[in-house]
Amino acid sequence: MIAPYQLVSPVDGRVYARVAYARATAIEQALTDARSAQIEWAQTSVGARATYCRAFAAAVLANQAEIAEQLAWQMGRPVTFGPSEVRRLADRAEHMISIAAAALAPTDLSSDGHTRRIEHEPHGIVLVVAPWNYPYLTAVNTVIPALMAGNSVILKPAKQTALCGDEFASAFGKAGLPAGLFHTLHMTHEAIAGVISQRQVDFVSFTGSVLAGHEIERVAAGRFLPIGLELGGKDPAYVRADAALDATVSNLVDGSFFNSGQSCCGIERIYVHDSVFDGFVSRFEAETLRSQTLGSPLDALTTLGPVVSRRAAKDIRAHVTTAVAQGARVITGGGQLAELDDPYIPATTLVDVHHGMDVMTEETFGPVVGIMRVSSDDEAIRLMNDSRYGLTASIWTADFAAGDDVARRIATGTCFLNRCDYLDPNLAWVGIKDSGRGCSLSALGYGAVTRPKSYYARGLT
Repeated sequence: MIAPYQLVSPVDGRVYARVAYARATAIEQALTDARSAQIEWAQTSVGARATYCRAFAAAVLANQAEIAEQLAWQMGRPVTFGPSEVRRLADRAEHMISIAAAALAPTDLSSDGHTRRIEHEPHGIVLVVAPWNYPYLTAVNTVIPALMAGNSVILKPAKQTALCGDEFASAFGKAGLPAGLFHTLHMTHEAIAGVISQRQVDFVSFTGSVLAGHEIERVAAGRFLPIGLELGGKDPAYVRADAALDATVSNLVDGSFFNSGQSCCGIERIYVHDSVFDGFVSRFEAETLRSQTLGSPLDALTTLGPVVSRRAAKDIRAHVTTAVAQGARVITGGGQLAELDDPYIPATTLVDVHHGMDVMTEETFGPVVGIMRVSSDDEAIRLMNDSRYGLTASIWTADFAAGDDVARRIATGTCFLNRCDYLDPNLAWVGIKDSGRGCSLSALGYGAVTRPKSYYARGLT
């Protein structure tokens, strides 16, 4: 028997929960039940599925205060912001539910007495391997569309936010979802690998690191198993000379430091046109000092909590100290850089940076941003594309035509104009290069959790 794992809170380093791994027999039973329940579920109407999914979202929403406190203890997000993830889960679930009927409707291509149509068939069992940084929002991106499309779902939550998986299961129980259709399983890496390599599931949705994404693909090799991967980013912003600086700064400070910078689409590098560089930096420094209050996530006045773990903090600080040794200058957040065993990292802003520094090329995943001077759109585009990642990018300008031209030349999955660090469920959520592959959200997201099936009927005379 595998010993339970300890969920260590970044708040104070104490064990917040002990979570038991699912035994092999429990995993096998869950898969058997999911397979059986899915057959009948696939025959239910989209409207009937929607009733259960809406009831699930309502059950989660009703528990938002408790969930906010759990999130603070598990991964360090301030309680002030915890409820917003739950509300956004409800909004995102409702959007995907509301578009399901149209997205899943057959395509009728009949003509000349020949019946032709393409239908959307559920894969069967969908395995969702969720991350810790947005454990509700990232999971719901696949969980709701998968169920709405007629699949059953196995959710494997991140170890650091294991209790969120239990909240999903509880909410589906309160919603009265038929037994067997949804399971939360706390599985070891070896157990996940076994489920995938033995093709006991029919689609895998994974959100996490590039390294773990490679491992998912390795164990799935030769199984012809459809996989969706969201693997992170090094998301850039470009501030053109005509940008409205005050609004731009306010948005980019939030986009850089919200959730302690632990967002795959958070801003990690900013390129600013030379003509407005000094004004931008001075405003960015002032706004950071004004808005970012580091402290216990249980304090209602805190806007910046600890990062997820001491190990993560050490890696984040290494990016900063190495950059400083290479010539970078710290303009905010330098006071605690030497505290290598402390997960409380201040909002850290660097200037005099370049692409020879890891802080400008490798994912930091913490409250750290580098600001670099550029002289033209062409230089900004070259630097924004100088990355192995491609999840989102943002352009800040008053000239929409010029911004659109820049956007078309950036290699990324999503490009924002005068916005950042945001998911719009109307749009496809995609990554390129080391940010992953596949698609979630929007009507196109339903294509990931289904497969096309063609029907052809010819009348004989």
